[in-house]
Amino acid sequence: MIGKNGIGLAALAISLMATVMPAKADFWSDAGAKYKGVVLHGVTESTPPSNYIKDVLAPEFEKKTGIKVAIETTSWDQMYDKAIKDMEAKTGIYDMVYIEQDIIYAYLARNFLVDITKSLKDNASLKAPEFDETHFTTFANYFKNADGDLFGVPMEAFIKIYLYRTDLFSDPKIKEAFKKETGKDLVPAKTHEDYTEIAEFFTKYGKDNSLELWGTTAQAHTGHPASWYEFFESVAPTFGVFNWGIDASKNYAATVENGGTMNGPEAKKALKYWLHLRDIAPPESAASTWTEVGTTFAAGRVAQGLVYGENAAWIASDAEKSKVVGNVGVALPPTEPAVLDEVKGGKGYIGYYDGGAFGLPVTSKNKEAALLFLQFIGQDSVQADWAVAAPRITNTATYDDPKIIAMDKKLNGYYSMLKDDGKLFAGAPPYPFHAQVREATAPIFYRILLGEVSPDDGLDQMAAAAEAELKNLGYRK
Repeated sequence: MIGKNGIGLAALAISLMATVMPAKADFWSDAGAKYKGVVLHGVTESTPPSNYIKDVLAPEFEKKTGIKVAIETTSWDQMYDKAIKDMEAKTGIYDMVYIEQDIIYAYLARNFLVDITKSLKDNASLKAPEFDETHFTTFANYFKNADGDLFGVPMEAFIKIYLYRTDLFSDPKIKEAFKKETGKDLVPAKTHEDYTEIAEFFTKYGKDNSLELWGTTAQAHTGHPASWYEFFESVAPTFGVFNWGIDASKNYAATVENGGTMNGPEAKKALKYWLHLRDIAPPESAASTWTEVGTTFAAGRVAQGLVYGENAAWIASDAEKSKVVGNVGVALPPTEPAVLDEVKGGKGYIGYYDGGAFGLPVTSKNKEAALLFLQFIGQDSVQADWAVAAPRITNTATYDDPKIIAMDKKLNGYYSMLKDDGKLFAGAPPYPFHAQVREATAPIFYRILLGEVSPDDGLDQMAAAAEAELKNLGYRK
């Protein structure tokens, strides 16, 4: 039946019902209502993914829930120091802490973190409809316990890749000069021999032509763990030295004498290779951490280098920060000839699969509100813009988003490499003693970098120091 004004009675009834029925509740505003005005405090390293949380996701979450989020971004070492001291002292300053992949095993061993999976099962009213643990990439497995429960919501994941300047590698005059000098075509290196040859060529080319140009990066700070990590996580594996050269199946042996490989011939060859690259890299390399390596490449000062993927997007696309926009190519790190086949066969890895998660300390005074925020940053709907702003992908659906497909082209296939070849990379070994062994061996490593001890003798000393520390900790029997 149609009324005089042309509105059907059925339609009119529906319209009237809509005016008296309450609007469907939004999960975030409904769940956040009881916590409105709460201020959550988090601490993380100042990186592009973390800054996106602070600048974009935290304000958006506050708008939806009324829960304020104060994210403290600081240096890598200060981040760890503040988080660990807070959890040890049980002061409850932080409601979220950044957990880098390599420290999670120590945190789990010390019962620092809330079991996110169990908490959401126990309190179903806090479970966000759009949050699903199965939507994470396999990188999330690094933040689970033996039962498969999640203890950290992944917020960044990236591989350390080989970047090269496409403008230099395609320049006809440079290609001709390289061919004349080496007898080879100028293409991205697949082996260490190739990489060294290219590095030497460009350092000499820069000097001969009065250019601020060198052949390679080197994350070789003489007093910062970044150099230690570059060697053990990015260089040594490409020579076939895995898990820092410590063999858990052989009573956690590190020395060759006891069955380890930390001071084996492959490790010594790897170190000499890397030190040579350090010597022909830009002068700032002796003071470079992961941050400075990225800025060195972005400044156009090198032809190639190993760079953490978290820096790849801005280096390749942000003209305000980078002088090499549109001229960045990506490739797998160079390896010893047999190592890549070995890794493809399932043994070892060719580089570091880095990243981190936000965890909830058991000492937090706002656990329920914090659980809401962790779910908010873990849902699929916020991932694409985040991945465009900082090249990190933690959810499988992100790969198929049109924005990411378009960004992948700008990055010359970095996201495709992460998706297809991420399996060739690995996180740090599952050692609860991670920090202790690093601290026991790093001072010796710095002495090698400073020339106070030879590479061979230094690695011998490091392997012995690692075993001594492992014995003190009760791992070596």
